Amino acid sequence: MAGIVGYGAYVPMYRIKVHEIAKIWGEEGERVEKSLGIKEKSVPDIDEDSATISVEAARRAVYNAGIAAVDIEAVFVGSESKPYAVKPTATMVAEAIGATPVLTAADMEFACKAGTAAMQCCMGMCMSGMIDYGLAIGADTSQGRPGDALEYSAGAGGAAFIIGRDGLIAEIEGTYSFTTDTPDFWRRAHSEFPSHGGRFTGEPAYFKHITSATRGLMEQLGLKVSDFDYAVFHQPNGKFPLEVAKMLGFEAKKVEPGLFSPVIGNTYSAASMIGLAGVLDVAKPGERILMTSFGSGAGSDAFSIKTTDLVTQKKRLETLRHEIENKTYLDYGMYVKHRRKLKSL
Repeated sequence: MAGIVGYGAYVPMYRIKVHEIAKIWGEEGERVEKSLGIKEKSVPDIDEDSATISVEAARRAVYNAGIAAVDIEAVFVGSESKPYAVKPTATMVAEAIGATPVLTAADMEFACKAGTAAMQCCMGMCMSGMIDYGLAIGADTSQGRPGDALEYSAGAGGAAFIIGRDGLIAEIEGTYSFTTDTPDFWRRAHSEFPSHGGRFTGEPAYFKHITSATRGLMEQLGLKVSDFDYAVFHQPNGKFPLEVAKMLGFEAKKVEPGLFSPVIGNTYSAASMIGLAGVLDVAKPGERILMTSFGSGAGSDAFSIKTTDLVTQKKRLETLRHEIENKTYLDYGMYVKHRRKLKSL
């Protein structure tokens, strides 16, 4: 059985409040906050991108795993905001953490589920015996057009998971995916900001795919809602995860420990993986975690993960909650500078 050997997450220290964005566009901050369930979002520093964020998360994962980085034989980075159109982020991450040469490295893209697809790749390679350890990362500096609804939620962050067969802090009991061609969100070549089909975003896309993948996983493994201690769903805002949990029969108290979008926004490829990292920070041995990602376009990957005795024994650099509490607020002007939205410069 393959599982999680170590994990790490990184969220930039800068934040902007929803109210600060709303006042620029003449919106009522309280209304926007209530509508999205988001109070503030993370903002990358001027010199941060999805590659540097991936490196920070990967270093934490290696430390937690307690292995040598050179033992990692595969590196996959899932992102929709990679710094180069043609140049893999995965090779840069592998070099930065001292994992090179690796057997294989590649960048992955499937909107917000690219990181969980990377986990499935590592899991398959480990179970087949091709590799001993693989590194799966989801990282993004999410884009949002000024004045668009996405500007209130698009955050930045990354999470990394080392997948292997030995020294597991959590076993991956199974995974199940559900995929269709649903045009709810897209970004064409050379376009800087994404577009979204509002009426497709909720029911035909997010809710259909997450419920289908989750129910498929539970049927495949013979599990019930009551068998899970925690549930982590992709979190484009603070409301959708709680709504889909209710549809599936999960109590809010099982979702809240991994719900971070209200205070860091939607970190796209990292969103569900950051939620899982936050749950692993507080989970006890023998607890079962459901994680279901969602990527627009559209698809979901569901995982059943059961913690082992090692979940509380391995060392961490710092917990995700401590990382998130270390923050500095920006006004809109500094936010625009950090995100390089002044295109005439």
